[in-house]
Amino acid sequence: MVKSELIKRSPMRILEKSIHGGVGKGNIGVFASRKGVGKTACLVHIATDNLFRGNHLIHVSFSERTDHIINWYEDIFKEIAKKRELEQAVDVHDEIIKNRVIMNFNQGGITIERVLSSLKAMIKEGNFAANTIVIDGFNFSISKPEDLQKIREFAGKEGLEIWFSASLKEEDPIFNYQGVPKQLEQYLPLIDVLIFLQYKGSHVHLSLLKDHQELSPKDMHLMLDPKTLLIAEE
Repeated sequence: MVKSELIKRSPMRILEKSIHGGVGKGNIGVFASRKGVGKTACLVHIATDNLFRGNHLIHVSFSERTDHIINWYEDIFKEIAKKRELEQAVDVHDEIIKNRVIMNFNQGGITIERVLSSLKAMIKEGNFAANTIVIDGFNFSISKPEDLQKIREFAGKEGLEIWFSASLKEEDPIFNYQGVPKQLEQYLPLIDVLIFLQYKGSHVHLSLLKDHQELSPKDMHLMLDPKTLLIAEE
């Protein structure tokens, strides 16, 4: 399969359709679940799809190490290339990898202002015209809504889409009357798209909890295969 056909047939097109075309510039999307369910895989799959489409992407990690992030990208690219029988996979890999930057921060030792300043320097002074930022390892429990507001304002000024992962503490998360995890309740006005991941049988299912202005939980008919780490249509 050639790259253009792969992009067209990607399950990411279903995800975009489910959320009215995507998160949108200046907006924030969040994948939420308990730890170890597949949030990072979803982020990297979205990031890889952006790279296939020629977009420039910054992956911000608040984890202690970044080598595992690179391994995520390599594994997911290999699975996509194998499953879709991508032509000239090595050339495509070398082409898209140039459009990705990984930046690592310690959330406990740096302010959001410093993080955003570093991102702005990469985009402006580093001449890296990013379209999308994915942020993993961000601890919502030690943050506050003002931090997310600053990130959202930055996204608006720079014309960026931003995706987060959010780890929920509870094994069985508590939801409020609107169907939103209570741990993220105070952030809800700043989140445009909220997707919840949970195991159902042998696969991880994706449920849409917030779609821009709509708060009406619904099945996206998408799942994450724990073996391939790929999002797929049910």
